[in-house]
Amino acid sequence: MASNPTVSDLRKVIEVTDDEITAAVDAVLADLASEAYPLAKGWALDLVAAIANHKASQDALLTNRDAYKRNMVRTAILLSHPVKA
Repeated sequence: MASNPTVSDLRKVIEVTDDEITAAVDAVLADLASEAYPLAKGWALDLVAAIANHKASQDALLTNRDAYKRNMVRTAILLSHPVKA
């Protein structure tokens, strides 16, 4: 695994589950104020940075299309780099 893995990399090696990713998506959609989100055991994710680094998710959050918002936020989270907690 890479020294700076993405959430997607961690999902592939089962360090992060789909349920944990879905919970992170729900956290963004509920309140984006969380910067140090406990993603999985031993991993934390800056949700604000994840969205800030993914233009499509920023744009999606401005729409009223719920499924599109959810998919774009999930993509942003999968592409982000969590840190060891």
